[in-house]
Amino acid sequence: MHRTVRALVWAVLVWGCAAISGQDAKPQNAVQIVQQAVNTELAADAADHSRWLFYDIDNKPNASVRQWVAQTANGSLHRVLERNGQTLTREEQLRAMQNFAQNSGAQVRQRKGGQHDDHQATQMLRLLPQAFVWKVVEKKAGHAVLDFTPDPNFHPPTYESRVFAAMEGEMTVDNAQHRIASLKGRMIHDVKFGYGLFGDLRKGGTFDVERRQLKPGIWQITETHVHIQGRALLFKSISDQEDDEKSEFTELPANLSFGEAEQLLMKQHT
Repeated sequence: MHRTVRALVWAVLVWGCAAISGQDAKPQNAVQIVQQAVNTELAADAADHSRWLFYDIDNKPNASVRQWVAQTANGSLHRVLERNGQTLTREEQLRAMQNFAQNSGAQVRQRKGGQHDDHQATQMLRLLPQAFVWKVVEKKAGHAVLDFTPDPNFHPPTYESRVFAAMEGEMTVDNAQHRIASLKGRMIHDVKFGYGLFGDLRKGGTFDVERRQLKPGIWQITETHVHIQGRALLFKSISDQEDDEKSEFTELPANLSFGEAEQLLMKQHT
Protein backbone atom coordinates (compact mmCIF):
# COMPACT_ATOMS: atom_id res chain seq x y z
CA MET A 1 0.00 0.00 0.00
CA HIS A 2 1.28 3.52 -0.73
CA ARG A 3 2.74 5.15 2.38
CA THR A 4 0.36 8.12 2.35
CA VAL A 5 -2.73 5.92 2.07
CA ARG A 6 -1.36 3.48 4.67
CA ALA A 7 -0.70 6.35 7.08
CA LEU A 8 -4.22 7.68 6.65
CA VAL A 9 -5.75 4.24 7.24
CA TRP A 10 -3.50 3.55 10.21
CA ALA A 11 -4.17 6.94 11.79
CA VAL A 12 -7.92 6.31 11.70
CA LEU A 13 -7.38 2.77 13.02
CA VAL A 14 -5.20 3.91 15.89
CA TRP A 15 -7.73 6.56 16.86
CA GLY A 16 -10.54 4.04 16.95
CA CYS A 17 -8.79 1.67 19.32
CA ALA A 18 -9.59 3.90 22.30
CA ALA A 19 -12.29 6.22 21.02
CA ILE A 20 -15.10 4.52 22.90
CA SER A 21 -13.16 3.94 26.13
CA GLY A 22 -13.51 7.51 27.32
CA GLN A 23 -17.29 7.11 27.37
CA ASP A 24 -17.05 4.44 30.06
CA ALA A 25 -15.35 6.75 32.57
CA LYS A 26 -17.53 9.89 32.43
CA PRO A 27 -19.54 11.90 29.92
CA GLN A 28 -17.29 13.73 27.50
CA ASN A 29 -17.81 15.83 24.44
CA ALA A 30 -16.48 14.56 21.11
CA VAL A 31 -13.29 16.64 21.16
CA GLN A 32 -12.37 15.36 24.64
CA ILE A 33 -12.97 11.74 23.61
CA VAL A 34 -10.81 12.07 20.51
CA GLN A 35 -8.01 13.93 22.29
CA GLN A 36 -7.93 11.30 25.05
CA ALA A 37 -7.82 8.58 22.40
CA VAL A 38 -4.92 10.28 20.60
CA ASN A 39 -2.89 10.54 23.81
CA THR A 40 -3.68 6.95 24.83
CA GLU A 41 -2.83 5.40 21.49
CA LEU A 42 0.43 7.28 21.07
CA ALA A 43 1.51 5.87 24.43
CA ALA A 44 0.26 2.36 23.63
CA ASP A 45 2.02 2.29 20.26
CA ALA A 46 5.30 3.35 21.88
CA ALA A 47 4.97 0.55 24.46
CA ASP A 48 4.36 -2.28 21.97
CA HIS A 49 7.65 -4.00 21.10
CA SER A 50 6.21 -7.39 20.14
CA ARG A 51 7.47 -9.15 16.99
CA TRP A 52 5.71 -11.77 14.92
CA LEU A 53 6.02 -14.53 12.36
CA PHE A 54 3.11 -14.62 9.91
CA TYR A 55 1.93 -15.81 6.50
CA ASP A 56 1.18 -13.05 4.00
CA ILE A 57 -0.63 -13.01 0.64
CA ASP A 58 -0.30 -9.59 -0.96
CA ASN A 59 -1.87 -9.05 -4.37
CA LYS A 60 -1.06 -5.87 -6.30
CA PRO A 61 -0.85 -5.28 -10.06
CA ASN A 62 2.54 -6.58 -11.23
CA ALA A 63 3.77 -6.92 -7.64
CA SER A 64 2.01 -9.87 -5.99
CA VAL A 65 3.71 -12.10 -3.44
CA ARG A 66 2.94 -15.11 -1.28
CA GLN A 67 5.40 -15.22 1.61
CA TRP A 68 6.30 -15.87 5.23
CA VAL A 69 7.55 -12.87 7.23
CA ALA A 70 9.59 -12.82 10.46
CA GLN A 71 10.06 -9.54 12.34
CA THR A 72 13.39 -9.01 14.11
CA ALA A 73 15.08 -6.10 15.87
CA ASN A 74 17.11 -5.41 12.71
CA GLY A 75 14.26 -5.65 10.23
CA SER A 76 11.70 -8.01 8.72
CA LEU A 77 12.99 -11.07 6.89
CA HIS A 78 10.80 -12.29 4.01
CA ARG A 79 10.71 -15.85 2.67
CA VAL A 80 9.02 -15.25 -0.70
CA LEU A 81 7.36 -18.45 -1.90
CA GLU A 82 5.79 -16.99 -5.02
CA ARG A 83 6.18 -13.71 -6.90
CA ASN A 84 3.77 -12.63 -9.65
CA GLY A 85 2.56 -16.21 -10.06
CA GLN A 86 6.07 -17.70 -10.32
CA THR A 87 7.13 -20.18 -7.62
CA LEU A 88 10.62 -19.64 -6.19
CA THR A 89 12.83 -22.64 -5.45
CA ARG A 90 14.10 -23.19 -1.90
CA GLU A 91 17.53 -22.12 -3.10
CA GLU A 92 16.14 -18.85 -4.47
CA GLN A 93 14.20 -18.25 -1.26
CA LEU A 94 17.30 -18.80 0.87
CA ARG A 95 19.51 -16.68 -1.37
CA ALA A 96 17.12 -13.72 -1.20
CA MET A 97 16.95 -13.89 2.61
CA GLN A 98 20.72 -14.21 2.97
CA ASN A 99 21.29 -11.30 0.59
CA PHE A 100 19.06 -9.10 2.73
CA ALA A 101 20.71 -10.28 5.98
CA GLN A 102 24.13 -9.33 4.53
CA ASN A 103 23.00 -6.02 3.00
CA SER A 104 23.13 -3.30 5.65
CA GLY A 105 22.00 -0.72 3.10
CA ALA A 106 18.79 -2.65 2.39
CA GLN A 107 18.15 -2.98 6.12
CA VAL A 108 18.64 0.77 6.63
CA ARG A 109 16.24 1.53 3.77
CA GLN A 110 13.63 -0.78 5.26
CA ARG A 111 13.96 0.82 8.70
CA LYS A 112 13.81 4.34 7.27
CA GLY A 113 10.68 3.42 5.33
CA GLY A 114 9.05 2.12 8.48
CA GLN A 115 10.09 5.18 10.48
CA HIS A 116 8.68 7.44 7.76
CA ASP A 117 5.36 5.59 7.88
CA ASP A 118 5.24 5.80 11.68
CA HIS A 119 6.05 9.51 11.68
CA GLN A 120 3.44 10.25 9.03
CA ALA A 121 0.79 8.23 10.87
CA THR A 122 1.59 10.09 14.11
CA GLN A 123 1.18 13.46 12.42
CA MET A 124 -2.13 12.38 10.91
CA LEU A 125 -3.25 11.02 14.28
CA ARG A 126 -2.71 14.38 15.95
CA LEU A 127 -5.03 16.01 13.39
CA LEU A 128 -7.97 13.67 13.96
CA PRO A 129 -9.76 15.78 16.61
CA GLN A 130 -10.29 18.42 13.91
CA ALA A 131 -10.49 16.32 10.75
CA PHE A 132 -13.57 14.12 11.28
CA VAL A 133 -17.03 14.13 12.81
CA TRP A 134 -17.77 10.80 14.53
CA LYS A 135 -21.13 9.35 15.50
CA VAL A 136 -22.18 6.03 17.08
CA VAL A 137 -24.95 4.69 14.85
CA GLU A 138 -25.51 1.17 16.19
CA LYS A 139 -24.66 -1.08 19.14
CA LYS A 140 -25.03 -4.85 18.86
CA ALA A 141 -23.47 -8.12 20.08
CA GLY A 142 -20.69 -6.43 22.02
CA HIS A 143 -19.76 -4.09 19.19
CA ALA A 144 -20.43 -0.47 18.32
CA VAL A 145 -20.66 0.77 14.74
CA LEU A 146 -19.52 4.35 14.16
CA ASP A 147 -19.82 6.56 11.10
CA PHE A 148 -17.16 9.12 10.31
CA THR A 149 -17.48 12.08 7.95
CA PRO A 150 -15.22 15.03 7.12
CA ASP A 151 -15.44 18.03 9.44
CA PRO A 152 -16.33 20.99 7.20
CA ASN A 153 -14.37 23.31 9.49
CA PHE A 154 -11.13 21.36 9.06
CA HIS A 155 -8.45 23.14 7.02
CA PRO A 156 -5.81 20.56 5.98
CA PRO A 157 -2.27 21.82 6.71
CA THR A 158 -0.51 19.38 4.32
CA TYR A 159 -1.13 17.73 0.95
CA GLU A 160 -1.49 14.34 2.66
CA SER A 161 -4.08 15.59 5.15
CA ARG A 162 -6.20 16.99 2.31
CA VAL A 163 -7.34 13.42 1.71
CA PHE A 164 -9.13 13.56 5.09
CA ALA A 165 -11.59 16.05 3.61
CA ALA A 166 -12.65 13.49 1.00
CA MET A 167 -13.14 10.40 3.20
CA GLU A 168 -16.17 8.96 4.96
CA GLY A 169 -17.04 5.49 6.19
CA GLU A 170 -17.80 3.28 9.15
CA MET A 171 -15.89 1.54 11.90
CA THR A 172 -16.86 -1.43 14.08
CA VAL A 173 -15.44 -1.43 17.62
CA ASP A 174 -15.19 -4.24 20.16
CA ASN A 175 -16.86 -2.73 23.22
CA ALA A 176 -15.24 -5.02 25.81
CA GLN A 177 -11.70 -4.02 24.86
CA HIS A 178 -12.44 -0.81 22.96
CA ARG A 179 -10.59 -2.06 19.90
CA ILE A 180 -11.44 -1.93 16.22
CA ALA A 181 -12.79 -5.04 14.49
CA SER A 182 -13.14 -3.41 11.06
CA LEU A 183 -12.86 -0.12 9.22
CA LYS A 184 -14.38 0.73 5.85
CA GLY A 185 -14.02 4.00 3.98
CA ARG A 186 -14.55 5.63 0.61
CA MET A 187 -13.57 8.73 -1.29
CA ILE A 188 -16.68 10.90 -1.59
CA HIS A 189 -15.21 13.39 -4.06
CA ASP A 190 -12.09 13.97 -6.14
CA VAL A 191 -8.99 15.46 -4.59
CA LYS A 192 -6.85 17.58 -6.91
CA PHE A 193 -3.31 18.75 -6.26
CA GLY A 194 -2.37 22.02 -7.97
CA TYR A 195 -5.71 22.15 -9.84
CA GLY A 196 -4.94 18.68 -11.16
CA LEU A 197 -1.56 19.62 -12.64
CA PHE A 198 0.29 17.74 -9.89
CA GLY A 199 -2.22 14.92 -9.63
CA ASP A 200 -5.64 13.88 -8.41
CA LEU A 201 -7.42 11.13 -6.51
CA ARG A 202 -10.77 10.09 -7.88
CA LYS A 203 -14.13 9.81 -6.18
CA GLY A 204 -15.28 6.26 -5.51
CA GLY A 205 -12.05 4.79 -4.20
CA THR A 206 -12.47 2.44 -1.22
CA PHE A 207 -10.56 0.76 1.57
CA ASP A 208 -11.57 -2.04 3.94
CA VAL A 209 -9.45 -3.11 6.92
CA GLU A 210 -10.08 -6.05 9.27
CA ARG A 211 -8.32 -6.58 12.60
CA ARG A 212 -8.16 -9.17 15.37
CA GLN A 213 -6.51 -9.65 18.74
CA LEU A 214 -3.30 -11.73 18.76
CA LYS A 215 -2.79 -11.66 22.52
CA PRO A 216 -4.19 -9.55 25.37
CA GLY A 217 -3.76 -5.90 24.41
CA ILE A 218 -2.12 -6.61 21.04
CA TRP A 219 -4.19 -6.25 17.89
CA GLN A 220 -3.06 -6.73 14.30
CA ILE A 221 -4.40 -5.81 10.87
CA THR A 222 -5.21 -9.14 9.21
CA GLU A 223 -6.86 -7.96 5.99
CA THR A 224 -6.39 -4.82 3.90
CA HIS A 225 -8.30 -4.10 0.72
CA VAL A 226 -7.48 -0.80 -0.96
CA HIS A 227 -8.84 0.26 -4.36
CA ILE A 228 -8.02 3.91 -5.00
CA GLN A 229 -7.62 5.44 -8.45
CA GLY A 230 -5.63 8.50 -9.38
CA ARG A 231 -2.19 9.94 -9.85
CA ALA A 232 0.03 12.38 -7.97
CA LEU A 233 3.37 13.68 -9.15
CA LEU A 234 4.15 14.79 -5.60
CA PHE A 235 4.35 11.16 -4.44
CA LYS A 236 6.05 8.07 -5.85
CA SER A 237 2.68 6.42 -6.47
CA ILE A 238 -0.72 7.35 -5.15
CA SER A 239 -2.73 4.83 -7.19
CA ASP A 240 -3.45 1.71 -5.18
CA GLN A 241 -5.02 -1.61 -5.97
CA GLU A 242 -4.13 -4.02 -3.20
CA ASP A 243 -5.62 -7.01 -1.40
CA ASP A 244 -3.50 -8.23 1.49
CA GLU A 245 -4.25 -11.02 3.96
CA LYS A 246 -2.11 -12.01 6.96
CA SER A 247 -2.61 -15.17 9.02
CA GLU A 248 -0.93 -17.87 11.17
CA PHE A 249 0.65 -15.43 13.61
CA THR A 250 3.29 -16.67 16.07
CA GLU A 251 5.03 -14.36 18.54
CA LEU A 252 8.82 -14.28 18.27
CA PRO A 253 11.56 -13.64 20.85
CA ALA A 254 12.69 -10.02 21.06
CA ASN A 255 16.35 -10.93 20.42
CA LEU A 256 15.82 -13.17 17.37
CA SER A 257 18.72 -12.96 14.89
CA PHE A 258 18.45 -13.07 11.10
CA GLY A 259 19.99 -16.55 11.14
CA GLU A 260 17.43 -17.82 13.64
CA ALA A 261 14.61 -16.12 11.75
CA GLU A 262 15.78 -17.78 8.52
CA GLN A 263 15.69 -21.22 10.17
CA LEU A 264 12.18 -20.62 11.48
CA LEU A 265 10.96 -19.36 8.10
CA MET A 266 12.34 -22.37 6.25
CA LYS A 267 10.40 -24.71 8.58
CA GLN A 268 7.05 -23.22 7.57
CA HIS A 269 4.81 -24.96 5.06
CA THR A 270 4.71 -23.84 1.46
